[in-house]
Amino acid sequence: MATFSHIPVMLEECMEGLNIRDGGIYFDGTVGGGNHSYEILKRSSPSGRLIATDLDDDAIAAATKKLSPFQGRFNIHKSNYKNYEQVFAEEGIDKLDGILLDFGVSSYQLDTEERGFAYMKKDAPLDMRMDRSNPLTAEVILNTYPQDQIEKILRVYGEEKFSSKIAARVVERRQQNPIKTCGDFVDIIENSIPKKFQQNGPAARKSFQAIRIAVNGELDGLYDCVTGLTRRLVSGGRIAILTFHSLEDRIVKQAFNMLETDCVCPKTLPVCVCGKKKEIEILTKKPVTATVREMAINPRSKSAKLRICLLYTSP
Repeated sequence: MATFSHIPVMLEECMEGLNIRDGGIYFDGTVGGGNHSYEILKRSSPSGRLIATDLDDDAIAAATKKLSPFQGRFNIHKSNYKNYEQVFAEEGIDKLDGILLDFGVSSYQLDTEERGFAYMKKDAPLDMRMDRSNPLTAEVILNTYPQDQIEKILRVYGEEKFSSKIAARVVERRQQNPIKTCGDFVDIIENSIPKKFQQNGPAARKSFQAIRIAVNGELDGLYDCVTGLTRRLVSGGRIAILTFHSLEDRIVKQAFNMLETDCVCPKTLPVCVCGKKKEIEILTKKPVTATVREMAINPRSKSAKLRICLLYTSP
């Protein structure tokens, strides 16, 4: 088993965006290997507190070890960050000074063959679970879901223009033999997409993203989670969110825009009747992206976008 490793994306930008202070209470909803959390605890010393969640047992073990110098100042829960209400209740927390969400898949998860996240690992099992106690795997989806459902997953979550062809070939292949490995799925994808459309990067990337999102329910309830978490900030508290594909980023952008809007009434109404008031100030009118230097060191940062806002304080 490989050692859990993950290069944190836009570490300094995230820390600056959170404006960390001593004594604050912070939430890292996707703790991973603990690199962002380590900096939060370091910069909020000596009395800052951190609550974190993750679904990956290997990540939790690695983060617990990484954060050991700050023993007594942090707790990590095996939980989806979307269950924050329950986690905060257990911790006796009402409001937070800062929140970080990093939606990236770790280097460890991508590089560990048995996790089945990477289309490069062709002998790997079709797993893709963040939480390995989850009974739903990529193999289950590809071998049991109806063709129209597979097509919708590929089209919506992967924005794959050849989703119908890939889904049809999946069903055709599984009628002969079960689809077991990443290589099996890659072969299906490459045989479904015309060669002239396979020039701009790996043909399997979009489909693997789509199935991974479906396995882990990554977009389910995301809008409500972002709005709900943001509203748990103290006045002036900040939330920083790292996304790695357009679907996540679009949801975060929509949630922030709604929270910053003063009124959501239909424009046909002469006066506001909704009572909606501006709740946040968006600090990143355009998302922050990695520097050229960081992208050279860590190519996986190329697709990252960072959005930050603070809970609005009335003048």
